[in-house]
Amino acid sequence: MPENLFKMNAKEYILPGSRSCQGCGLSLAYRFALKALRENTIVTLPASCLCVLHGLYPNTSVNIPCLNCTFASTAASASGIVAGLNALNKTDTTVVAFAGDGGSFDMGIQSLSGAAERGTDFIYVSYDNEGYMNTGTQRSSATPMGALTTTTPVLTKQQHKKDFLKIMEAHDLPYAATTSPSYPIDLYEKFVKAKRIKGTRFIHIHVPCPPGWSYPTKDTVRIGRLAVETGIVVLFEVENGKLRFTGRSRTLAEKGNKLPIITYIERQGRFKKMSIEQLSQFQKWVDSRWNEFLRRAAN
Repeated sequence: MPENLFKMNAKEYILPGSRSCQGCGLSLAYRFALKALRENTIVTLPASCLCVLHGLYPNTSVNIPCLNCTFASTAASASGIVAGLNALNKTDTTVVAFAGDGGSFDMGIQSLSGAAERGTDFIYVSYDNEGYMNTGTQRSSATPMGALTTTTPVLTKQQHKKDFLKIMEAHDLPYAATTSPSYPIDLYEKFVKAKRIKGTRFIHIHVPCPPGWSYPTKDTVRIGRLAVETGIVVLFEVENGKLRFTGRSRTLAEKGNKLPIITYIERQGRFKKMSIEQLSQFQKWVDSRWNEFLRRAAN
Protein backbone atom coordinates (compact mmCIF):
# COMPACT_ATOMS: atom_id res chain seq x y z
CA MET A 1 0.00 0.00 0.00
CA PRO A 2 1.28 3.53 -0.74
CA GLU A 3 2.31 5.73 2.16
CA ASN A 4 1.98 9.00 0.28
CA LEU A 5 0.93 10.51 -3.03
CA PHE A 6 4.42 10.16 -4.51
CA LYS A 7 4.19 6.35 -4.37
CA MET A 8 0.99 6.24 -6.42
CA ASN A 9 0.85 5.08 -10.02
CA ALA A 10 2.13 8.08 -11.99
CA LYS A 11 0.24 7.28 -15.19
CA GLU A 12 -2.79 9.42 -16.03
CA TYR A 13 -5.91 7.83 -17.55
CA ILE A 14 -8.02 11.01 -17.75
CA LEU A 15 -6.60 13.10 -20.57
CA PRO A 16 -7.04 16.84 -21.31
CA GLY A 17 -10.50 17.70 -22.61
CA SER A 18 -12.80 16.38 -19.90
CA ARG A 19 -16.33 17.82 -20.13
CA SER A 20 -16.93 17.77 -16.36
CA CYS A 21 -17.88 20.91 -14.43
CA GLN A 22 -15.24 23.13 -12.88
CA GLY A 23 -14.44 21.88 -9.36
CA CYS A 24 -16.10 18.49 -10.02
CA GLY A 25 -15.47 16.06 -7.16
CA LEU A 26 -16.18 13.12 -9.45
CA SER A 27 -13.29 13.96 -11.78
CA LEU A 28 -10.91 13.86 -8.78
CA ALA A 29 -12.32 10.55 -7.54
CA TYR A 30 -12.24 8.97 -10.99
CA ARG A 31 -8.67 10.08 -11.59
CA PHE A 32 -7.34 8.31 -8.48
CA ALA A 33 -9.60 5.28 -8.93
CA LEU A 34 -8.24 4.67 -12.44
CA LYS A 35 -4.68 5.11 -11.20
CA ALA A 36 -5.32 2.31 -8.69
CA LEU A 37 -7.13 0.06 -11.19
CA ARG A 38 -4.47 0.50 -13.93
CA GLU A 39 -4.57 -1.34 -17.25
CA ASN A 40 -6.61 -4.48 -17.95
CA THR A 41 -9.72 -2.72 -16.68
CA ILE A 42 -13.10 -2.33 -18.40
CA VAL A 43 -15.54 0.29 -17.12
CA THR A 44 -19.30 0.26 -17.65
CA LEU A 45 -21.48 3.25 -16.75
CA PRO A 46 -25.03 4.55 -17.26
CA ALA A 47 -26.31 7.96 -18.28
CA SER A 48 -24.73 10.15 -15.63
CA CYS A 49 -22.22 12.88 -14.85
CA LEU A 50 -19.48 10.34 -15.56
CA CYS A 51 -20.95 9.78 -19.03
CA VAL A 52 -20.53 13.53 -19.60
CA LEU A 53 -16.94 13.42 -18.32
CA HIS A 54 -16.11 10.68 -20.84
CA GLY A 55 -17.29 12.90 -23.70
CA LEU A 56 -19.30 12.55 -26.89
CA TYR A 57 -18.68 9.71 -29.33
CA PRO A 58 -16.32 9.26 -31.14
CA ASN A 59 -14.10 11.33 -28.84
CA THR A 60 -13.28 10.68 -25.19
CA SER A 61 -10.95 12.07 -22.54
CA VAL A 62 -10.53 8.71 -20.77
CA ASN A 63 -7.87 6.18 -21.79
CA ILE A 64 -9.73 3.08 -20.50
CA PRO A 65 -12.15 0.78 -22.41
CA CYS A 66 -15.68 1.85 -21.54
CA LEU A 67 -19.23 0.70 -22.25
CA ASN A 68 -22.25 3.00 -21.93
CA CYS A 69 -25.45 1.32 -20.73
CA THR A 70 -28.99 2.30 -19.75
CA PHE A 71 -29.70 4.07 -16.46
CA ALA A 72 -30.92 1.07 -14.46
CA SER A 73 -28.72 -1.66 -15.90
CA THR A 74 -25.16 -0.89 -14.77
CA ALA A 75 -24.71 -4.02 -12.66
CA ALA A 76 -26.42 -6.15 -15.33
CA SER A 77 -24.04 -4.69 -17.91
CA ALA A 78 -21.05 -5.51 -15.70
CA SER A 79 -22.37 -9.04 -15.19
CA GLY A 80 -22.58 -9.49 -18.95
CA ILE A 81 -19.03 -8.27 -19.46
CA VAL A 82 -17.79 -10.67 -16.77
CA ALA A 83 -19.62 -13.57 -18.47
CA GLY A 84 -18.10 -12.65 -21.84
CA LEU A 85 -14.58 -12.44 -20.43
CA ASN A 86 -15.01 -15.80 -18.68
CA ALA A 87 -16.14 -17.37 -21.97
CA LEU A 88 -12.92 -16.09 -23.55
CA ASN A 89 -10.80 -17.27 -20.57
CA LYS A 90 -9.67 -13.70 -19.91
CA THR A 91 -9.41 -13.85 -16.13
CA ASP A 92 -6.91 -11.02 -15.64
CA THR A 93 -9.31 -8.17 -16.57
CA THR A 94 -11.03 -6.17 -13.82
CA VAL A 95 -14.62 -5.17 -14.55
CA VAL A 96 -15.77 -1.99 -12.81
CA ALA A 97 -19.27 -0.51 -12.79
CA PHE A 98 -19.47 3.24 -12.04
CA ALA A 99 -22.92 4.72 -11.37
CA GLY A 100 -24.26 7.72 -9.52
CA ASP A 101 -26.55 7.60 -6.50
CA GLY A 102 -29.67 7.76 -8.69
CA GLY A 103 -28.39 4.89 -10.80
CA SER A 104 -27.51 2.89 -7.65
CA PHE A 105 -29.70 3.83 -4.68
CA ASP A 106 -32.79 4.19 -6.88
CA MET A 107 -33.05 2.83 -10.42
CA GLY A 108 -30.06 0.49 -10.35
CA ILE A 109 -30.72 -1.31 -7.07
CA GLN A 110 -32.51 -4.30 -8.66
CA SER A 111 -29.71 -5.40 -10.99
CA LEU A 112 -27.08 -4.57 -8.35
CA SER A 113 -28.81 -6.66 -5.69
CA GLY A 114 -29.14 -9.57 -8.09
CA ALA A 115 -25.46 -9.45 -9.05
CA ALA A 116 -24.36 -9.14 -5.41
CA GLU A 117 -26.58 -12.08 -4.39
CA ARG A 118 -24.90 -14.19 -7.08
CA GLY A 119 -21.44 -12.96 -6.09
CA THR A 120 -20.58 -11.84 -9.62
CA ASP A 121 -16.90 -10.92 -9.85
CA PHE A 122 -16.74 -7.15 -10.36
CA ILE A 123 -16.31 -3.88 -8.48
CA TYR A 124 -19.42 -1.72 -8.19
CA VAL A 125 -18.80 1.96 -7.46
CA SER A 126 -21.56 4.34 -6.44
CA TYR A 127 -20.31 7.91 -6.72
CA ASP A 128 -22.74 9.84 -4.61
CA ASN A 129 -23.32 13.55 -5.31
CA GLU A 130 -26.65 13.27 -3.48
CA GLY A 131 -29.02 13.98 -6.34
CA TYR A 132 -29.70 13.62 -10.05
CA MET A 133 -27.14 16.28 -10.92
CA ASN A 134 -26.71 15.44 -14.61
CA THR A 135 -30.39 16.06 -15.33
CA GLY A 136 -30.92 19.23 -13.28
CA THR A 137 -30.45 18.60 -9.53
CA GLN A 138 -33.52 16.50 -8.78
CA ARG A 139 -33.99 14.76 -5.43
CA SER A 140 -32.76 11.17 -5.01
CA SER A 141 -33.00 8.84 -2.02
CA ALA A 142 -29.38 9.85 -1.30
CA THR A 143 -30.30 13.54 -0.89
CA PRO A 144 -29.89 14.58 2.77
CA MET A 145 -32.65 16.03 4.90
CA GLY A 146 -33.08 19.79 4.56
CA ALA A 147 -31.55 20.09 1.08
CA LEU A 148 -33.12 22.07 -1.75
CA THR A 149 -33.50 20.41 -5.14
CA THR A 150 -35.58 21.23 -8.22
CA THR A 151 -38.14 18.65 -7.05
CA THR A 152 -38.13 19.90 -3.43
CA PRO A 153 -38.20 23.64 -4.15
CA VAL A 154 -40.26 24.87 -1.20
CA LEU A 155 -40.18 22.55 1.81
CA THR A 156 -36.75 20.95 1.18
CA LYS A 157 -36.31 17.19 1.48
CA GLN A 158 -38.03 15.88 4.60
CA GLN A 159 -36.43 12.44 4.90
CA HIS A 160 -32.96 11.32 5.91
CA LYS A 161 -30.61 9.84 3.33
CA LYS A 162 -30.99 6.14 2.57
CA ASP A 163 -28.34 4.08 4.36
CA PHE A 164 -27.28 2.17 1.27
CA LEU A 165 -24.23 0.54 2.87
CA LYS A 166 -26.52 -1.42 5.18
CA ILE A 167 -28.40 -2.74 2.17
CA MET A 168 -25.19 -3.81 0.46
CA GLU A 169 -23.76 -5.34 3.64
CA ALA A 170 -26.85 -7.55 3.86
CA HIS A 171 -25.56 -9.31 0.72
CA ASP A 172 -22.53 -10.67 2.66
CA LEU A 173 -20.02 -9.01 0.36
CA PRO A 174 -16.34 -9.87 0.73
CA TYR A 175 -15.47 -6.18 0.65
CA ALA A 176 -17.35 -2.89 1.03
CA ALA A 177 -15.90 0.55 1.65
CA THR A 178 -16.62 4.26 1.79
CA THR A 179 -14.25 6.97 0.63
CA SER A 180 -13.94 10.56 -0.61
CA PRO A 181 -11.87 12.35 -3.29
CA SER A 182 -10.86 14.81 -0.57
CA TYR A 183 -8.73 11.98 0.85
CA PRO A 184 -7.01 10.58 -2.26
CA ILE A 185 -4.65 8.18 -0.48
CA ASP A 186 -7.58 6.53 1.31
CA LEU A 187 -9.48 6.28 -2.00
CA TYR A 188 -6.47 4.90 -3.91
CA GLU A 189 -5.70 2.23 -1.30
CA LYS A 190 -9.27 0.97 -1.24
CA PHE A 191 -9.38 0.51 -5.01
CA VAL A 192 -6.01 -1.28 -4.93
CA LYS A 193 -7.40 -3.65 -2.30
CA ALA A 194 -10.75 -4.15 -4.07
CA LYS A 195 -8.94 -5.06 -7.31
CA ARG A 196 -7.23 -8.00 -5.54
CA ILE A 197 -10.44 -9.46 -4.06
CA LYS A 198 -12.84 -11.79 -5.85
CA GLY A 199 -16.64 -11.58 -5.83
CA THR A 200 -18.88 -8.50 -5.76
CA ARG A 201 -17.09 -5.58 -4.15
CA PHE A 202 -18.87 -2.30 -3.35
CA ILE A 203 -17.27 1.13 -2.95
CA HIS A 204 -19.25 4.24 -2.03
CA ILE A 205 -17.64 7.58 -2.92
CA HIS A 206 -19.02 10.80 -1.44
CA VAL A 207 -18.67 13.33 -4.29
CA PRO A 208 -19.07 17.08 -3.64
CA CYS A 209 -20.84 18.90 -6.50
CA PRO A 210 -20.42 22.72 -6.81
CA PRO A 211 -23.46 23.49 -9.04
CA GLY A 212 -25.79 21.04 -7.29
CA TRP A 213 -24.75 21.97 -3.75
CA SER A 214 -24.24 25.71 -4.38
CA TYR A 215 -20.72 26.40 -3.15
CA PRO A 216 -17.65 28.02 -4.82
CA THR A 217 -15.77 25.66 -7.13
CA LYS A 218 -12.52 26.24 -5.25
CA ASP A 219 -14.01 24.68 -2.09
CA THR A 220 -14.62 21.11 -3.34
CA VAL A 221 -11.81 19.48 -1.35
CA ARG A 222 -12.67 21.47 1.79
CA ILE A 223 -16.36 20.56 1.56
CA GLY A 224 -15.45 16.88 1.26
CA ARG A 225 -13.16 17.10 4.27
CA LEU A 226 -15.81 18.84 6.36
CA ALA A 227 -18.26 16.06 5.54
CA VAL A 228 -15.80 13.59 7.09
CA GLU A 229 -14.74 15.81 9.98
CA THR A 230 -18.38 16.29 11.05
CA GLY A 231 -19.14 12.55 10.82
CA ILE A 232 -21.71 13.00 8.07
CA VAL A 233 -19.44 10.84 5.93
CA VAL A 234 -17.51 8.08 7.69
CA LEU A 235 -14.45 6.52 6.07
CA PHE A 236 -14.38 2.79 6.71
CA GLU A 237 -14.11 -0.61 5.11
CA VAL A 238 -15.90 -3.87 5.89
CA GLU A 239 -14.10 -7.13 5.15
CA ASN A 240 -16.01 -10.34 5.84
CA GLY A 241 -18.33 -8.50 8.22
CA LYS A 242 -15.64 -6.70 10.24
CA LEU A 243 -15.78 -2.90 10.18
CA ARG A 244 -12.58 -0.86 10.41
CA PHE A 245 -12.25 2.94 10.41
CA THR A 246 -9.73 4.34 7.93
CA GLY A 247 -7.91 7.62 7.34
CA ARG A 248 -9.32 10.74 8.96
CA SER A 249 -12.29 8.89 10.46
CA ARG A 250 -9.94 6.59 12.35
CA THR A 251 -8.27 9.65 13.90
CA LEU A 252 -11.65 11.16 14.81
CA ALA A 253 -12.75 7.89 16.41
CA GLU A 254 -9.57 7.75 18.50
CA LYS A 255 -9.63 11.41 19.60
CA GLY A 256 -13.41 11.98 19.71
CA ASN A 257 -13.25 15.50 18.26
CA LYS A 258 -15.60 15.53 15.28
CA LEU A 259 -17.06 18.92 14.38
CA PRO A 260 -20.74 19.98 14.63
CA ILE A 261 -22.54 19.57 11.30
CA ILE A 262 -23.33 23.30 11.07
CA THR A 263 -19.71 23.85 9.94
CA TYR A 264 -20.54 21.75 6.86
CA ILE A 265 -24.15 22.89 6.36
CA GLU A 266 -23.50 26.64 6.42
CA ARG A 267 -21.10 26.54 3.45
CA GLN A 268 -23.70 25.21 0.97
CA GLY A 269 -26.58 27.09 -0.61
CA ARG A 270 -28.67 23.93 -0.90
CA PHE A 271 -29.27 24.06 2.86
CA LYS A 272 -30.34 27.72 3.01
CA LYS A 273 -33.95 26.78 3.78
CA MET A 274 -33.11 24.12 6.37
CA SER A 275 -35.06 24.75 9.58
CA ILE A 276 -33.57 24.73 13.09
CA GLU A 277 -35.62 21.61 13.80
CA GLN A 278 -34.22 19.86 10.74
CA LEU A 279 -30.69 20.86 11.71
CA SER A 280 -31.23 19.33 15.15
CA GLN A 281 -32.69 16.14 13.66
CA PHE A 282 -29.79 15.90 11.22
CA GLN A 283 -27.23 16.26 14.04
CA LYS A 284 -28.96 13.54 16.07
CA TRP A 285 -29.01 11.26 13.03
CA VAL A 286 -25.29 11.81 12.41
CA ASP A 287 -24.43 11.23 16.09
CA SER A 288 -26.51 8.05 16.22
CA ARG A 289 -24.81 6.60 13.12
CA TRP A 290 -21.38 7.60 14.41
CA ASN A 291 -21.99 5.86 17.74
CA GLU A 292 -23.19 2.76 15.93
CA PHE A 293 -19.97 2.67 13.90
CA LEU A 294 -17.92 3.11 17.10
CA ARG A 295 -19.67 0.09 18.66
CA ARG A 296 -19.14 -2.04 15.56
CA ALA A 297 -15.48 -1.13 15.24
CA ALA A 298 -14.89 -2.01 18.90
CA ASN A 299 -16.25 -5.56 18.47
